[in-house]
Amino acid sequence: MNAFHGRRHSSNHAMNKSRIGFIILAAIMSLILTACEREKISDINADPGRFHGRDVNVVGDVTQSIGALGKGVYQINDGTGSLWVYSDKLGVPSRGAHVGVRGSVVPTFTFLGVNYATVLRESDRRGQSGSH
Repeated sequence: MNAFHGRRHSSNHAMNKSRIGFIILAAIMSLILTACEREKISDINADPGRFHGRDVNVVGDVTQSIGALGKGVYQINDGTGSLWVYSDKLGVPSRGAHVGVRGSVVPTFTFLGVNYATVLRESDRRGQSGSH
């Protein structure tokens, strides 16, 4: 009986290690998916207060850019809407570039409940290919 009990114990131990590994893998995948979650620009523009001060990720094409000396603004469009991005350390990408941007949302001008300018203050950017 001791030999059987010993095999059952090691089998349970292996199953527990397997479960723990699965739980750790699931937690890591959840963190990765959350970190890469992107917002639709139309959702940000519709309710900028909901996103105010929160880090968000957006992806789209640069439609306009104005910059000098490593600072500037550029407009990004993801197909649902457009958003101005303020860059004070990464410079501005060229028009036509496809970029992913992370930053915090700053509503700048609202009048009678209509938001006229929402700006994303850039903290990180990925991708910059496009026409010059």
